[in-house]
Amino acid sequence: MSPSPPDTALLDDLARAAERDGIIKTVVGAVIADADGRVLLLHRPADDYLGGLWELPSGGVDNSETLVEALRREVTEETGLTVTAIGRYLGHFDYRSGRGRATRQFNFTATVTGETVTLTEHDAHLWADRTQQNQVSSAVQAVLDTWRDQAV
Repeated sequence: MSPSPPDTALLDDLARAAERDGIIKTVVGAVIADADGRVLLLHRPADDYLGGLWELPSGGVDNSETLVEALRREVTEETGLTVTAIGRYLGHFDYRSGRGRATRQFNFTATVTGETVTLTEHDAHLWADRTQQNQVSSAVQAVLDTWRDQAV
């Protein structure tokens, strides 16, 4: 049984809470797992903001987009994969963007089609098993912990 997608009321509540908390920029992130439980991670180029970091496929939400629309677009832009379903909300974390803006990343599970990852903004990708998943930031680690806890 596949998880049900986040409902509109939840998405609206998330957007209102971010605004209330003084968040200037919103970002979406996707936990994409394969049949073996490995998670797709992308590596930021060394000369980029937060260079060298392994992260989830993620990116900014445009002004006219919903979180769901942004997640679909960003996954395709960054990986060449097509999102076929968006599942559970896995929580958020806040950080300062490269321009110093208060940013909140909302994270969801996503199912994709396509077999070949085509990178446009990153210099490497990895289908990370449980031990390799510790290469991410503590914030992303917390998201992955939530994902694993909910999968049981």
